[in-house]
Amino acid sequence: MPYKFPLTSGNVTRFFVVFNLVLFLALGAMVHNSVNAWMTEKRYAMTDLARAMQKRIDASRFATWQIYENLATSAAGSSPNSNLQETRLRPDVYYLEKTRRKTEALIFGSHDSSTLDMTMRMSNYLDTLWGAENPTWSMYFLNGQDNSLIMISTLPLKDMATRYKESAINTLVDSRRAEMLQQANALDERESFSPLRHFAWQNDHYFTLRTTFNQPGHLATVVAFDLPVNDLIPRNMPLENFQLRQDATQTSTTTTTSDDTSSESTHVALVNPNLEIAASLPSTSLQLVYRVPLTSLALDTLHNLMWPLLINLVLFLLSIAGITLLRQQSLRPNENQSAELDSLRMLNEEIVASLPVGLLVYDFATNRTLLSNKIAEHLLPHLNLQKIINMSDQHQGVLQATINNEVYEIRHARSVLSPHTQLFMMRDQDRELLVNKKLQKAQQVLDRNHQMRQQLMHNLGHALNRPLQSMVKQLVQLSQRDDDESVLDLLDESQGLARLVDDIVLLNRLEAHDWSPDASVFNLQDMLDEIALESLPLLRRKGLALVVNNHLANDEMRFGDRRALRKVLTTLMHYSLTTTRWGKISLEIKTSEDKPNQVLLQLVDTGSGLSVDELANVDFPYLGDTTQDRFGQASGMAFFLCKQLCKQMGGQLEIIAKPDIGTRYNIQLPLALEQQGEQEEKLLEGVTALVDIAVEDVHKIVCRHLENWGAKCLTSDERLTGQDHDVLVTDDPARLNGWALLLAGDEMGHHALNEQQFRVNFNLSNALLDALLALIEKQLSHDLLEESREDEEATPLMSGGYFQLFTETVPPDVKRLYTEATEKDYPSLAQTAHRLKGVFAMLNLGSGKQLCEALEQHIKVCDDLTIKNTTSEIDAYVSQLLQQGNQ
Repeated sequence: MPYKFPLTSGNVTRFFVVFNLVLFLALGAMVHNSVNAWMTEKRYAMTDLARAMQKRIDASRFATWQIYENLATSAAGSSPNSNLQETRLRPDVYYLEKTRRKTEALIFGSHDSSTLDMTMRMSNYLDTLWGAENPTWSMYFLNGQDNSLIMISTLPLKDMATRYKESAINTLVDSRRAEMLQQANALDERESFSPLRHFAWQNDHYFTLRTTFNQPGHLATVVAFDLPVNDLIPRNMPLENFQLRQDATQTSTTTTTSDDTSSESTHVALVNPNLEIAASLPSTSLQLVYRVPLTSLALDTLHNLMWPLLINLVLFLLSIAGITLLRQQSLRPNENQSAELDSLRMLNEEIVASLPVGLLVYDFATNRTLLSNKIAEHLLPHLNLQKIINMSDQHQGVLQATINNEVYEIRHARSVLSPHTQLFMMRDQDRELLVNKKLQKAQQVLDRNHQMRQQLMHNLGHALNRPLQSMVKQLVQLSQRDDDESVLDLLDESQGLARLVDDIVLLNRLEAHDWSPDASVFNLQDMLDEIALESLPLLRRKGLALVVNNHLANDEMRFGDRRALRKVLTTLMHYSLTTTRWGKISLEIKTSEDKPNQVLLQLVDTGSGLSVDELANVDFPYLGDTTQDRFGQASGMAFFLCKQLCKQMGGQLEIIAKPDIGTRYNIQLPLALEQQGEQEEKLLEGVTALVDIAVEDVHKIVCRHLENWGAKCLTSDERLTGQDHDVLVTDDPARLNGWALLLAGDEMGHHALNEQQFRVNFNLSNALLDALLALIEKQLSHDLLEESREDEEATPLMSGGYFQLFTETVPPDVKRLYTEATEKDYPSLAQTAHRLKGVFAMLNLGSGKQLCEALEQHIKVCDDLTIKNTTSEIDAYVSQLLQQGNQ
């Protein structure tokens, strides 16, 4: 079994102490490693710096001996060069003129020509020695022969001596002369070094190496070099922190630390308040010291370890906060937890006291009651608990007892945690039986009330239905005779009241389970025509448009409950009419390819949408307020009734509403497709219709109807030049011409505009078919009459020489009509039509003359489509006359 860490106060404290200790140790190790790495880096840098300075000192020593032994001695023993020139800058200050200008030389004090020659030799030598160096180098030669001082430097001495009179150069030379004289007087010191110095005007740091040469009978000669150190010191080590001092390691004892063999010459010492890193120069008595303030070292360490230190600080704070919260909330109960325990205890006592049964928890080890309510306390003196335990063990923990002539059921249970604790529950069975009888009686009364309410609503609906239907019929007759607005309003209100009574009766039957679907075979298109015709008056009054788009065949028969489906569609249509103030309402019917027996009916409006309260009426009637307009208010039970009817028919209703956009009602019902025998010939077989409709939805609906009836549909784009048609179907009154149907959405069926044109509602398929049949019937009778009349008119054409004149003039003009109509040359087209009219009038051909007159009218308004149609009719008429003349 795995070991579990006990979550006690001491263990949690120890864990956090160990965690913080490890955290601090890791932090200390990190700081120690960082400081140690920094010190190691600095010691290596000091070692390299000491070596570089040692090399520079050795090079200066060699140059000193070369200058003294070779240059100065040879110059003193040789004849002076007469070509040398010097310039007197100030009293006792002379400038040596030379060609090479790497170094410049100044002579201070009285001197002879040998000194001038010696100065030139030294300057040339130093030009070669310092030619590749960038720092500032200077050499001072105190001549013991004539006590003159020679200064050779890479500085522009002439300019400085002229510009800064008795300032920088004088101060520098005076200090060097004093040091060199002091060096010459010190008999026991052959070589000496100065501390690190600073050129204020060039920000250069350097130190001076002085060497003394004694000559018998003369003053001592001193050679001094200013050695720069700026180019040797790294950039990350400030020059101000360096110090050059005498090496005191042999005379004093200081606590130092050494690293490895590569840094044996460096020493680290803590000199409050600085940390000193010293490097000895082996061939000298000097020691180079780098001092770092402890505060700067601490700040640099904090800067380098900023992120690790912040992470450790955050972890430390989190650990402190964690242990504080854990001890307060989980390990040590505080006042809030005590109050919570008291509230839980009081709640427990309240629950036990409100139980409808007696509850007793008894501890037999201490013979005391742990928990009980008033019922158990009342029965406890009359009970032998030990006997009840023994008997309940024999009867599965349940037994009956009679106390004061009252029967109680006692249940016994043992505690799982404490074996000496027993649980008893006492239930009064007499009272329970009495309560059950009262509940049964109340249920009977409720069922009887429901039955009476259903019967009342049924009888009331039938009683109101007959007078309402009579009143509606009378108002319909009155509205047909009179167009009074008040009569129409009264008719709408009476129809709404009749619908409400029908809905109440039908909903009452659904709740009583007295209604079942009455399935039969019906034509879906006929039912859609009835619904559209019924909704048309209110559509016309509100100025709305209705589009019924049935993708199914017109003669298709379906098996289902026609009355229930019609009730659902009319109810939703009326609700949609109420919520829509402008726009249109679309009813689309279609099926899926994989499920031909499932019909999807989709009703879409462009109204104001439905509120959340209205959508709540789908689950229960009259839960929310409904939309109201000036013609009436929508019914609050419409959605619930439609949903129940769809459910009874095996389908479903879905309502999707968007505010200020509209509402979509999706109805899916199982309507089986009835198989029908194939029809030998369709009603409009052989009829060609030219469809010129601007609205795309209406164009599709009309073409689908015509094709289902067997007609051939042509459009103005698909129609070939000269192709004939039987009837024109259009929705634009300006394009009416010849035998035509004018489509409209507010027509109550169809009616004749004139002898050759009808106006029909495109949503009513039966009305559209009746108008087409009537138009075709009139067209056939008119054609028979025209043929007999043309036979009579063609008789003078066949006599005499008129036929030859007709064949030579008329057919070329007809071809010219086609050409000019294609090119849209309206002036030439009008002349050709006028010429043909004159020919027809001369030959007494009235029909041709009428066609030419109609063509002239169409040319005036530039109606291209009607011009093509009239030209085709003229061509057909001329062809017919030519056939009669050739027979």
